[in-house]
Amino acid sequence: MNPVTILIGALGGDGGGVLCDWIVAAAQSRGRAVQATQIPGVAQRTGATTYYIEVMPAGAPSSTVLALNPAIGEVDVALATELLEAGRMIFNGFVTPDRTTLIASTHRVLAIGERMAMGDGSFDVGRLLRAVKERSREQILFDMDQAAEESGGVINAVLLGALAGSGKLPIPDEAFEAAIRQAGKSVDTNLAAFAFGRGHARGELEQAVREHRKRQTAAQGVEDLIERARRTYPVGTLDVVEEGIRRLTAYQDRRYAALYLDRLDTIQALGSGELLREVARHLAVRMSFEDVIRVAQAKTSGERMARVRAEVRAKEQEPLEITEHFKPGIEEIAAILPPSLARRLTGWGERTGRLGKTYFSMQVRTTTVLGFARLRLVAGLRWWRPRTSRYVEEQAAIECWLRQIRGAAPLAIELAQEIAETARLIKGYGDTHKRGLANYRRISDAVIAPALAGRLPPRTAADAVANARVAALSDPEGESLTRTLAAIASTISTLKQAAE
Repeated sequence: MNPVTILIGALGGDGGGVLCDWIVAAAQSRGRAVQATQIPGVAQRTGATTYYIEVMPAGAPSSTVLALNPAIGEVDVALATELLEAGRMIFNGFVTPDRTTLIASTHRVLAIGERMAMGDGSFDVGRLLRAVKERSREQILFDMDQAAEESGGVINAVLLGALAGSGKLPIPDEAFEAAIRQAGKSVDTNLAAFAFGRGHARGELEQAVREHRKRQTAAQGVEDLIERARRTYPVGTLDVVEEGIRRLTAYQDRRYAALYLDRLDTIQALGSGELLREVARHLAVRMSFEDVIRVAQAKTSGERMARVRAEVRAKEQEPLEITEHFKPGIEEIAAILPPSLARRLTGWGERTGRLGKTYFSMQVRTTTVLGFARLRLVAGLRWWRPRTSRYVEEQAAIECWLRQIRGAAPLAIELAQEIAETARLIKGYGDTHKRGLANYRRISDAVIAPALAGRLPPRTAADAVANARVAALSDPEGESLTRTLAAIASTISTLKQAAE
């Protein structure tokens, strides 16, 4: 006669309170004793937004006393509308491997601290997923935010469907559907989202997803590259590698995706599946660097137009106007020129003092024929990209980074992994890219080069690279990195003196 205990973790605006009300209404409609405690916080990450429910089985005495708050280690089902919220519940001890079924969306909404970081300050999704699988008894994980978008509903309805599909509550599907109808808000779309979540939890959509990906791969003409990856690489890396192939084919072409695999083959030869996975992830991002061609591609994609329309809740018959703001400088213009012309332009900018100071402000309305055509013309320059100075520079930098990884692996895999992670410093374009690249070069010269030359013990070098990377990401001004590199230089000097 013990209750089923349910803990919900949600962000502000995800409808956690409505989800709680649906569960309570469904339980009460079946004569179950139920109690719920709602602790609403403020929006985003600045306050806890949790809901706790206890549902008694049929026939429980009316005198049963139910708890108002969850107890550590005594939660049967944990629901999270976002992956980091699942991590928060694990950290607080409510999710346990002997008892808890964890139902969570795998999408991320970055916290303020993650957004403020200079480089990629986001939490490691791989670590979050490992924690989820190690610390819970059963898991139901998929991108519920995307499921809500595709079904036309909201994420809390998808989560309710996943709960129903899990079979962890002694409540039939009809009771949950009746609760949605009784609430009277967006009934049709919420029922569609509920059905989507329920089907995913029961595995009914897996085949459909596989078929969709198969059609997507066939449309891109990279079936042989996908098959090559499956023959060559460990199973645990294939999700990242296959996504990288699709990403780079869309970014450039099939030949560019093949170059991606050629580069990964040299990492595969090192014998570490974990290193291969990290390099595959970072390499795909580095090879799809952001230039004005990439920005134009993104701004004119059909997916983005649909997403903007959904975000502003514009109906199909309602007009939508989008104005894009651009501020390219001399360096951005030089980036799409051949190397010789780019050097002349940037040299002129340095001589005249205009480099880094002169920008050309533009506003382009991509919902007009002329504005859209202007950006599509730029996006159509993919064929020209391999001839640009930015492309030449990026490929040389990527090869240098890969050589460092290959040189570090025989010394210590940990060092190779930390060098791979330095790719997080390099992102974006303009000033952001320039600053990140400068920090990477400082770390490369002061730490990686001495380590590969044998002036630092490999494990000490791995810690040094990690510390320098964290310092660079935490401080946009570079002062923290300067102090860290000075301390590392002192260590190298001390070791040199001891060896002499």
